[in-house]
Amino acid sequence: MSRLDATLGRVQRCDEWLCVWMNGASRHAALLHAFRAISWLGDGLFWYALMLALLVHGGAQAVPAVLHMIVVGVVCTTTYRVLKRGTSRPRPYKVVPAVAVGAVPLDAYSFPSGHTLHAVAFTIVAASHYPALAGLLAAFTALTAVSRVVLGLHYPSDVAAGALIGCAIAGTSFWI
Repeated sequence: MSRLDATLGRVQRCDEWLCVWMNGASRHAALLHAFRAISWLGDGLFWYALMLALLVHGGAQAVPAVLHMIVVGVVCTTTYRVLKRGTSRPRPYKVVPAVAVGAVPLDAYSFPSGHTLHAVAFTIVAASHYPALAGLLAAFTALTAVSRVVLGLHYPSDVAAGALIGCAIAGTSFWI
């Protein structure tokens, strides 16, 4: 076995261990329901409601921010779909017996976390236009990311990759 294989094996074992540990929170009914709700809101409802609220509150002045979010959302969706099909990484609850599924997945594969990818990208874009929302959006994004692991739908590495990709897409959107 090469050093790279050994290192990747250690990383995978750590990823699985952390996933099992975080998934343990789903055994508590109140936490399970809370993380299910957060994950459900992160399906898009929270972000659509935010865009609508910005338009209602800000009128025409909010249009550039909302259009920016929509374009970034389309790029995020396209990117994560291509990556999921390309990697075909099974969800943790399907391959790690100690991980319990806490919600119905939206698709078959784990890598990357689309919820996290979108949440990070939307937070960066929205907070750049409305800095006063940064704290609230960052908190929701963090909870969304954690919910995906707690619910057994993603490994921590899926969430980290989703966050990095979302950050890259949002960052790039300011240069275009």
